[in-house]
Amino acid sequence: MQIGVPFQVLGTSVEESVRPGEPPADYVTRLALAKAAAGEQASLLLPQPVLAADTAVVVDDRILGKPVDRADGERMLLALSGRTHQVLTAVAVARGGAGGRADAGGSDWRLSRSEVTFRIISAAEARAYWDTGEPADKAGGYAIQGRAAVFVAALNGSYSGVMGLPLYETAELLAAAGVPRWR
Repeated sequence: MQIGVPFQVLGTSVEESVRPGEPPADYVTRLALAKAAAGEQASLLLPQPVLAADTAVVVDDRILGKPVDRADGERMLLALSGRTHQVLTAVAVARGGAGGRADAGGSDWRLSRSEVTFRIISAAEARAYWDTGEPADKAGGYAIQGRAAVFVAALNGSYSGVMGLPLYETAELLAAAGVPRWR
């Protein structure tokens, strides 16, 4: 990891459906907390904190998840074309075997909000980008750290948050949990 913290990936399963009327910020926060809690349950014997995150691309108050197919991926890109959208990433820490728990009322989560402006994208570019395979499993159908960087005209916020793990907020949470950086 870029901030020098060794980690182990834990496999968990969390239902990721948006609840009726759920605001996007509440949605990503709920999922990050649920993933951290599920990781905590999966790692009861580990003394390390459990870090989890969730990201949503939001345009017109609508969450754009991962595209289900080519048509969906192209539709997402064209919906973002020539516009500014929000990227919300929530990060949560559960203290694992150390006994703490992440919850929405505590200080164990952070929310990163970024605004990304895309230049106008042609239908041919959207098709060509889909053909790279890169957008198939990405929220909003794009990866800012990859080939979609050519679509980004402006970014206001956290580049790492748009990638899916806001490092500033992550470092804050890990420091509060007693995890040193750059080990």
